[in-house]
Amino acid sequence: MSATALEIHPLERPPDTTITVPGSKSITNRAVLLAALAEGRSELSGALFSDDTRYMVDALRALGVTVEADAARAHLGVAGCGGRWPVEQADLVVGNAGTAMRFLVAALCLGRGRYRIDGSPRMRERPIQELVDALQQLGAQVTCLAGVPPVRVSGGLAGGRAELHAGRSSQFLSALLHVASYARRDVCIALAGEVIAHPYVDMTVAMMAEWGVQVERDGYREFRVRAGQRYRARSYAVEPDASSAHYFLAAAALTGGRVRVPGLGRGSLQGDVRFADLLAEMGATVRWEAGAIEVEGPARLAGIDADLNAISDTAPTLAALAPFAGAPVHIRNVAHLRWQESDRLRAVAAELTRLGVRVDERADGLTVWPSPIAPALVQTYDDHRLAMAFALIGLRVPGIRIENPACVAKTFPDYFERLDGLRR
Repeated sequence: MSATALEIHPLERPPDTTITVPGSKSITNRAVLLAALAEGRSELSGALFSDDTRYMVDALRALGVTVEADAARAHLGVAGCGGRWPVEQADLVVGNAGTAMRFLVAALCLGRGRYRIDGSPRMRERPIQELVDALQQLGAQVTCLAGVPPVRVSGGLAGGRAELHAGRSSQFLSALLHVASYARRDVCIALAGEVIAHPYVDMTVAMMAEWGVQVERDGYREFRVRAGQRYRARSYAVEPDASSAHYFLAAAALTGGRVRVPGLGRGSLQGDVRFADLLAEMGATVRWEAGAIEVEGPARLAGIDADLNAISDTAPTLAALAPFAGAPVHIRNVAHLRWQESDRLRAVAAELTRLGVRVDERADGLTVWPSPIAPALVQTYDDHRLAMAFALIGLRVPGIRIENPACVAKTFPDYFERLDGLRR
């Protein structure tokens, strides 16, 4: 897909279809790291192949891990290194992949050499000092300048107790938990303040258990991992990506159509399945099956007041639906969106305003008012979630063009092709 603008054409009729989505980025990047730390060969089915997962796989290969990839089968074969990186010096680059950056910074502390990890210009603006501080408290030799990448690591995870500020990213806590059992002694992580996006922490703890490492916890206040536990190589099936699926569920709600997404349900590891509950609050009919979610849109969406802290990736999508609602939509408790691939609150407000929508921007959220939409070229700030969310508006309104649509390759390379599947 080229970087030129892509026009989204309105649907001729409401969709009535089933849409499949690729594997979860969050689960894929966790699974491939746990497999790399395990002893023996693991087989991952349903894995996501995107820019973010490619950065993780390429970094692990640079550390000496053998990873065999078959994109056509969505399969990864990983020969684990038992918690010791074979390569003792590496210079890693992970673009703007936040999971790869944060997870690898902690994982590099298990090495016996010197490592450097860097990213894109935007990644050099994204915070990592909180993770660095916690690793230093656990005995690691890790440094960064001005609280952002690049990060230098020269090994040594002794263990002990660390205090972590996780108010800007739950990935800091997940990164520490992934490697804690490989420290020389037990690890205790005490959280200062509130952890954001806690379903991702629950995902980490659940996946660690599936791979053989237990975490003891006191809610979201303290986490303890006993030293000496090891991940066991295994075959593992990656769930479809709930963050990718929610765009199609939103499309059904927006257009009054019906969309079914298989492979997800109430028991999913991913918190973003809860976006369907928000659609139900807005008037959509939501059907939960054992292995699928189905949404049927209402005649008109209702306004809601939503705390999206736990599922903040869905905030741009809810904002894109909001102009079509019968009352204002309030999005709250998502200040951390300002440190993601873009300053998402500012970017969403700017682009809705460009479309003629009334938006009130706050430090930790937005209020979006029912408004007629003016055709325009939507800027995406090289942020995949903005491109995918604002494209939904074009399903209802002519003249919506998406700048740099190729940015969706970060997590969903064929998003626009699958969006066209709504026209069947």
